[in-house]
Amino acid sequence: MSDQKNLTQTTTTRRAFVQTGGAIAATGLAGAAYSRPRRDSLALDGGSKAVAIPATEHKEITRWPRLGQREKDAIARLIDANSYYDELGRFEEDWKNYLGAAYVKSHGNCTSALTSMFFAIDLPPGSEIMTPSYTFFATILPMRFFGYVPIFIDVDPRTCCFDLEDARRKLTSRTKAMIPMHAWGLPCEMDRIGEFAREHGLLVLEDAAQAHGASMQGKKVGTWGSIGAFSFQQSKVLPTIEGGVGVYQTEQLYERATAFGHYEAVPHFAKGSPNRKYEGTGFGQKYRMHPFAAAVARTQLRSLDERNALVASQVRKLNDRLLALPGLSEPRCRPDQTRAYYYANMLFLDEAKAGFSRDNLVKALQAEGVRASVWIYPEQHKFKIYSEEKWWHHKPDVPNVLNGCEQVNRTHIFLALMYQEAPELIDQYVKAFEKIWAGRERVRKG
Repeated sequence: MSDQKNLTQTTTTRRAFVQTGGAIAATGLAGAAYSRPRRDSLALDGGSKAVAIPATEHKEITRWPRLGQREKDAIARLIDANSYYDELGRFEEDWKNYLGAAYVKSHGNCTSALTSMFFAIDLPPGSEIMTPSYTFFATILPMRFFGYVPIFIDVDPRTCCFDLEDARRKLTSRTKAMIPMHAWGLPCEMDRIGEFAREHGLLVLEDAAQAHGASMQGKKVGTWGSIGAFSFQQSKVLPTIEGGVGVYQTEQLYERATAFGHYEAVPHFAKGSPNRKYEGTGFGQKYRMHPFAAAVARTQLRSLDERNALVASQVRKLNDRLLALPGLSEPRCRPDQTRAYYYANMLFLDEAKAGFSRDNLVKALQAEGVRASVWIYPEQHKFKIYSEEKWWHHKPDVPNVLNGCEQVNRTHIFLALMYQEAPELIDQYVKAFEKIWAGRERVRKG
């Protein structure tokens, strides 16, 4: 009877907390670990931190990249075999099989994969390519070496991904291609993008640098467009410290992209290939991936899906509790999409509904021991190089404001991803948030 009474009290208190938006002074914090109503002072005011787990354990749970003995052994085997470059072909075959792709080529990094992509499509100088402004410069700047010009597209503030409605408004007679970027591991709506591209005769490319293992309708990102590119830099979902890969749907695109930066591959093209005559030189670049990176990539790939599922499960266990708090939301993911999580667990804050500013929230969370942060992601159209005509076939139309980009940068917060089962840490993160929402008047004042 006593246990049932406590359970009833806890449930009632939790319901009252959510219904009142945490404005009550005393809160029953969610979860069995703290079922008794508490009046804890905020850590900002000298109260005990909500996150009591030892710092070393906290750091280990959120540590990235996670390279260890398996990767050391893979590199050691390669050294002992004294046959290094064969590892590149083995990795390419593994990645091709994983994605179900037609052709794959490894690159020194994703920037070289993207540069090779723009060479491979062989569009006339002056062709315009739709690209999100909310991306890393490598999605855009290599265009200028081939006479292409970016059209800056906004992002949907609910997803951080390519805003197709903005693309419809900005379509011109010179538009020849589009390159959506799967931001933070969340797939763009490739079915709608593909339909739009077919309607207007556009080439679809994919920047999948942040989305290893993500899929839509059972089809992996990076394989929806004619060419896709992935990054293996140390922060990415599949890290090799440096590295990249291109994914191609046709032999023609594969050979042209490969010949651009891989002179050593040209002799292996079919004798009838139009690129075979460039044997010995390729097209003047050298973008070969380091064999040690390929060995690490093969090792990381074996556990990619399992690791993605584990990270996603920890995000769900945390977010499903946090999203009951007024003003918090997360990026929208369609039921037919399976996302990866790159870099952090992103949440959005509606300051009006929460009752305090984002800056004050992050400050309060950090005081409680939560690994919370804000990073203003680059909006490419704001950089000087895009406004100087000398770098481009013709000057890009640089927008003054892209509202979706600005909204994402204005409203997001990042929480550290958890790479282990971490029920205790999740409980403590929830406790921190609920303390802050209960003390919202104090947090509002900063």
